[in-house]
Amino acid sequence: MKTRRRTRWGLMLGALLWLSPVTAISADVDKGKEVANTCVACHGMDGAGQAQGKFPRLDILTADYITKQLHDFKDGKRNSPVMAPFVGMLDDEKMQNVAAYYASQNAQVPAPEEADDALLKRGEQLALRGDWDNYVPSCRSCHGPDNQGVGNTFPPLAGQHASYIAGELKAWQSGDRANDPQNLMLAVAERLSAEDIEAVSAYLAAQPVK
Repeated sequence: MKTRRRTRWGLMLGALLWLSPVTAISADVDKGKEVANTCVACHGMDGAGQAQGKFPRLDILTADYITKQLHDFKDGKRNSPVMAPFVGMLDDEKMQNVAAYYASQNAQVPAPEEADDALLKRGEQLALRGDWDNYVPSCRSCHGPDNQGVGNTFPPLAGQHASYIAGELKAWQSGDRANDPQNLMLAVAERLSAEDIEAVSAYLAAQPVK
């Protein structure tokens, strides 16, 4: 039974790696910088985000991925009381411009707080090898080598704030977030314990952005 389920996971994950449609957009980075003035309080002008506030880094994301998330916030496919009033002011052009601007940045982010060695070791297992006893695939199965991201569908996790990663995993767990391909993240997150979420988030946050 385990072998059959592992095979099914492998086939599904392999197929999803290719679900990375790239949308050609004509964006103006300078105009995007103007729009970013409304985002600076949470994400900074360089897209560094805020670990304490669970605001993600944007500089490590692709423009198309950011644009999709903005559309999902605006269309109600992704819920956030903080983001809702801001995306309501953005049309398609402004979304593309601000996404292109943040994707062009290279933020200087402080190193995350040191975590317990045992916690990081568990996080490394989940991120790089998974936990097949509990049918949990590795993060890199979808997010690519060293979890640097794959295309515009699977964002980079390395270097993202641990608080943000943990918050989103919990949101998928509860069903508050469900805007990923084929609800894959729900299937993964629901098999993670609270300790696992803390561990994998800490490990991923400590990895370098390449």
